[in-house]
Amino acid sequence: MAHYRLELGPVPLHHQVYLDLKAALDGGELKPGDRVPPERELAGRYGCSVITVRRALDELAREQRIERIRGKGTFVLAPRVALDGAGTMSFAEEMRERGLAPETRLVEAREELAGESAAAALGLPLGAPIYVITRLRLADGTPLIIEEASLPAVRFPRLLASDLATQSLYAILADRYGVQVVRARESLEPVLLRAREARLLEVPVGRPALLIEGVAFAAGGKPVEYSRSVVRGDRTRYSVERVVARHGSRLVGQRRPAVANGTNERKRPPESGGFHM
Repeated sequence: MAHYRLELGPVPLHHQVYLDLKAALDGGELKPGDRVPPERELAGRYGCSVITVRRALDELAREQRIERIRGKGTFVLAPRVALDGAGTMSFAEEMRERGLAPETRLVEAREELAGESAAAALGLPLGAPIYVITRLRLADGTPLIIEEASLPAVRFPRLLASDLATQSLYAILADRYGVQVVRARESLEPVLLRAREARLLEVPVGRPALLIEGVAFAAGGKPVEYSRSVVRGDRTRYSVERVVARHGSRLVGQRRPAVANGTNERKRPPESGGFHM
């Protein structure tokens, strides 16, 4: 930090401070959990006003590279993990591509009677038997996603006897039951973590998260899975890609994935919630 004195010119002073601090973060000079020097100390190093430093820190805070804690100071946050909501890679493949070690923990696997949401999503009578599988996804030991998958028990007998911790759920459906998932329809909604979710994700109650609720379909359009995934908001960045070609005011291209009113439908999903091994 403060590798040079600021210079008057076309680049605003606060942006010069921002660039230098960002370089310190990117280069590992400031590591996750480190305390950033106080504003007055930084101002002295750079030879500028506290207001200039504060504007630079504000920009880093907006990018969620740092966090200000009242009465304690400013601390470096761990980089967010990028998650591709439109991709076809499994969670494990995606994490390995980013240089992270993936891990899956089976939280719970049980049989119960379908409530209204699951019954409607799966096209089942209310109270029909379903399997509910809850798994926790981690990267480098940090919990990122809680996945809850509900499937019709009559269609997948003895599913809970499978190795649900280390095997891909969709691979099990394909190999054991001959059911190939070909597309999924998902809705995305910002939520605040409840007590159980916060405990599993190891963050305080009330922290922001992303709820991904979806239905996966087999060939022929029959629903086979209803999923609810809670994605940790402070450690992840969820992205989608769309391709749009316009001719004048008329849309002539296509969007990938299709997004309308918070709903995303894609073909060949990796697995429920967009993140599976």
